[in-house]
Amino acid sequence: MQRKRVLRSILTPMSLTKLKGLRTLLLLAPVLVLTGCSKVSGLGYEEGLSSVNDQSLSLWQGAWITAGVVGVITLILILWPAVFHRGKKDGPEFPKQTQYNVPIEIVYTVIPFIIVAVLFYYTAKKETVISAHTDTYKHEITVEGIQWSWQFGYPEAGADALVTGTPAQPPVLYVPMGEKVRYTITSNDVVHGFWIPAFMIQMQNLPGVTNHLEFTANKLGDFPGRCNILCGRNHSQMLFTVRVVTPDQYKAYLETFKGSAA
Repeated sequence: MQRKRVLRSILTPMSLTKLKGLRTLLLLAPVLVLTGCSKVSGLGYEEGLSSVNDQSLSLWQGAWITAGVVGVITLILILWPAVFHRGKKDGPEFPKQTQYNVPIEIVYTVIPFIIVAVLFYYTAKKETVISAHTDTYKHEITVEGIQWSWQFGYPEAGADALVTGTPAQPPVLYVPMGEKVRYTITSNDVVHGFWIPAFMIQMQNLPGVTNHLEFTANKLGDFPGRCNILCGRNHSQMLFTVRVVTPDQYKAYLETFKGSAA
């Protein structure tokens, strides 16, 4: 009790007002945040577009929430001494200088390590699921990166079932909705990046290396794709469109290759 009286006698009325205001803000901040947490925003990505989104979206949201919490705590730690530990305007005394504080330094080291370790664990866990190779896929599509466009192949329709794009005429990649597809990803020249932003997926096309990627598209529509690795002069024109269609429409699309071959 005596300590509280001494503290109140030291603090000016203005500083007491600021202290009460900051305490109120700190109490209200969690309430304001939690009122909007009934459904976490996708933060730029739509839920349920693909099987990859089902895995990656929670990781994406968790990383942003973690960054937000760390940012708020850091801001408070910056503002607190700036507001409540300022020297008096006319005070001649020099503030006490603290050279070392081992417990605080340990805390500042351990907390970031824990944050990175947790993010690493969940990233590795999700990545293992996303990059897993199975024998349960229903279709196979080949994706070859070329300077500066794409060539998509549909082995089910024959060896000649190929769609080759150009920078002037980007190709369309047809994908059946609700059915798992294995993508065989290659390059015939330099490193490219097969990237479908809406599906939260990217896989490198490496010369001399065959990569595989499996996922299921879950929503009808057109989605933009592009190369996301600098691959030369016309890299920015290395575009394509993913067109998710019904299984019947996909089957009919494959039949167009068989008909043209006949």
